[in-house]
Amino acid sequence: MSVLSKPYFHDEAAAFTFVEGLIWPEGPHCRHCGSVNRLTKVTANPEKRIRHGLYRCGQCKGQFTVRMGTIFEESKLPMTKWLQAIYLMCSSKKGVSALQLSRTLEVTYKTAWFLAHRIREAMRDGALAIPFGEDGGAVEVDETFIGRDPDYSGPGAAYHGKCKVLTLVDRQTGRAKSQVVDKLSAADIAPILEANIAREARLMTDEAQLYKVLGWHFADHGTVNHSRDQYVSPQDRTIHTNTIEGYFSIFKRGMKGVYQHASKKHLHRYMAEFDFRYSYRIALGVNDEARTNRAIEGVVGKRLTYRGGTNQRPEATQA
Repeated sequence: MSVLSKPYFHDEAAAFTFVEGLIWPEGPHCRHCGSVNRLTKVTANPEKRIRHGLYRCGQCKGQFTVRMGTIFEESKLPMTKWLQAIYLMCSSKKGVSALQLSRTLEVTYKTAWFLAHRIREAMRDGALAIPFGEDGGAVEVDETFIGRDPDYSGPGAAYHGKCKVLTLVDRQTGRAKSQVVDKLSAADIAPILEANIAREARLMTDEAQLYKVLGWHFADHGTVNHSRDQYVSPQDRTIHTNTIEGYFSIFKRGMKGVYQHASKKHLHRYMAEFDFRYSYRIALGVNDEARTNRAIEGVVGKRLTYRGGTNQRPEATQA
């Protein structure tokens, strides 16, 4: 049976039951007072404007649904369409455009655009629970350039005027973490590496000078010289940055072929989307359905308003 034929993609009551099972694995709790007792589920009745998934708390007399405190809050879009959108974004390797979501879900472009950004917010992990390379594994670090940086107007090479993205890939776990940065200097990059990479890790980079300054923070630092067409060290075949280059190839194809343009103030959410799909990919044993469930579990506490969606990116140490 196709995943998209499952009831929670088409039946609103089934959609709420499915989301509640992921967000409330131990059962519902009042979003107002936190009580888990004396909770009554109200039968939905659209004619009387009683919405699906409504609960009433006997402790504080408040009403709530699973939408509260999540990216779904105050959304008039049916939960079934939310789940369809999340599945489409999680199962499309290079992403799905807002125009395509608009056509598929039969909503306006403005709704689809905001919907996609809220889903990207759910995909964003924030600070790492476990640092990369914790067991002495290899962590590849590299940067790439995309689009125009509106904050830069000074002299320099062509890439100075582009948006700069720093990415870390843990070779052992397969996880990726990206950060939009303003400058590629040791002073700007050092806090990101120190906050996200364990001291016992083996750092893998190209020949960029800034990494030579930062390499001593870690147990080992291997480099390859791309300017001399060296992509794997002849002395040690484990020293390379081919894994992160593979990540960038997916990212660039998605940004150029699907999204085509992303402003700097929203770029960190696009990076979170590509990080999420890469960190929970088929090669790591995570299929489309499991990846979608993981994204739904991440919707809690990540409320994003339309006006707030234009805010600047997170602090650099949050990588």
